Amino acid sequence: MKKWLLSMGILLVLVGCSSSKTAGIKIEGQTQAVLYGDEAMGSKFSIDDISTIDTNGHARGIVKLANKTSTDQIIQYRFYWYDEQGLEVNTKQAPWKRAILRGDETITLSEVSINPNGKDFRVQLRGADK
Repeated sequence: MKKWLLSMGILLVLVGCSSSKTAGIKIEGQTQAVLYGDEAMGSKFSIDDISTIDTNGHARGIVKLANKTSTDQIIQYRFYWYDEQGLEVNTKQAPWKRAILRGDETITLSEVSINPNGKDFRVQLRGADK
């Protein structure tokens, strides 16, 4: 029993100390909430608009992201889609997409749900290696 508890304790310490590459900024489409998991990213970017529009019976998520610095920033982002009950509708996660924001530039991140049941979205942003 002691070995099992020690093993779990070590595992929790290792998980707690590991740096998560997915920590960054999460943007909720339905509530329009922006969650900053990384203070450095929060100081570099601002979210200017979050909206959902209908595109031929499918929801399109739109997020305007502004680079608040004068230097280029490279990010990765991924959309997640949810039905009206809040259940994720994509059976397979989309790959991370890469974007470069030039200094003081604003870009639009956008994706259409391939599943017609997708009504709400969440976008996750993270810093990318150069």
